Amino acid sequence: MQRAVELVIDDIAFGGKGVGRNEGKAVFVPFTIDGERVTAHVVREKKSFAEAELVRVTEVSPHRAAPRCPYFGRCGGCSYQHMEYEHQLHWKSRQVKQALQRIGKFREPPLRPIVPSPLDYDYRNRITVHVKDGIVGFFRHDAHRLIDIERCPIAAPEVNGELAALRARRPRDGHYTLRAGHGPRVFSQTNDAVATHLADSIAGLIPPDQLLLVDAYCGAGFFARRLLDRFPRIVGLDWDIHAIAAAQASATEAETYLDGDIAPQLAAELTNADPGLTTVIVDPPATGLGSDVREVLRQRPVATLLYVSCNPPTLARDLADLGAVYRLESVTPFDMFPQTAEIEVLAHLSRSG
Repeated sequence: MQRAVELVIDDIAFGGKGVGRNEGKAVFVPFTIDGERVTAHVVREKKSFAEAELVRVTEVSPHRAAPRCPYFGRCGGCSYQHMEYEHQLHWKSRQVKQALQRIGKFREPPLRPIVPSPLDYDYRNRITVHVKDGIVGFFRHDAHRLIDIERCPIAAPEVNGELAALRARRPRDGHYTLRAGHGPRVFSQTNDAVATHLADSIAGLIPPDQLLLVDAYCGAGFFARRLLDRFPRIVGLDWDIHAIAAAQASATEAETYLDGDIAPQLAAELTNADPGLTTVIVDPPATGLGSDVREVLRQRPVATLLYVSCNPPTLARDLADLGAVYRLESVTPFDMFPQTAEIEVLAHLSRSG
């Protein structure tokens, strides 16, 4: 039997759920805002916390907004459409700081202001929809079941055009990635405007007269291509053979792209490099850097290390591990994914001593 609780929400956890307290235990409730008083039903209970579903809001936050999406609350894609955009930015920045303090043990992390997205809707240049038994859409936030989606408000108009065309031809069961524009079907940033701000920020952190850029987890060379005028030699590394093939297909003489395991190739490139004249960019998946990659970076520290992360907790873990040989200069959040709980972060590190 579900247990009803009355809560005052006093925090928003990474992932987007509001946090209240009941009998000393943290209770996580989606689609709530700090300062709100709510009634919720506990659906899952553990020793130190509980998870609940929102029943009603009895005291409403002034930051509550009307969602633009009719599927919000059921679709698993968005967590924050009920919250004003400026308040989303406030909490995302705070969640980065909390991760750095709690996991990374940085008492006062050098956090810069979050970079907002110029568009908080209509920004995604691609989405992946799923098709099963005639339903075309996304999975629910609380179950592995599909919701039929006619239009996604955070996707660009061209992407929604692709979605309408897909629905009209009644596709077979499967997964379909819909894109605004054509190009190699490899990983790329989903918000063009914020990706440009991120690339510009990276360029601004690179010292002059560097000789070598190693771009690890480089994909098709998004960052490397934008830095060609800053380095006489660029090496891109990625495990994805298709991304490397796409990068190599249009590479200049200054660029080399290699597929395979990151750690041994990174070690090989840094062994003979001048560490004071070398910059490394890492942009790993949500799991963060492998222990083998962190070991290479510790054993062969470079003048400038730029870490792009889509997961603040694993970023904080990795920064703590690298702290013996690197100094953390700055951390800048970027809102690559408005209305969702996702956060992109750029950390700038320099070699200690």
